[in-house]
Amino acid sequence: MATITKETFKVQGEKVLNKVKELVKEGNVRKISIHEKDGRELMSFPLSLGVVGAVFAPVLAAVGALAALIGECSITVEREEKV
Repeated sequence: MATITKETFKVQGEKVLNKVKELVKEGNVRKISIHEKDGRELMSFPLSLGVVGAVFAPVLAAVGALAALIGECSITVEREEKV
């Protein structure tokens, strides 16, 4: 059985891409959402096992472009924890 937990990180625009890459490498992340300071969702994408490399490259490119345009934002992560 697995439980879904949520965690939120506050980051500055230029650090968004690095944080997303770090979270993807962890492997237990199901979904990542990026929100503006006011709580409006800017981007959300699901992750599944095996999503790496060329398949994930367009998402990382979009996150990088978004990071160049925003100041402070928050990243909400849904994790799947094995029980």
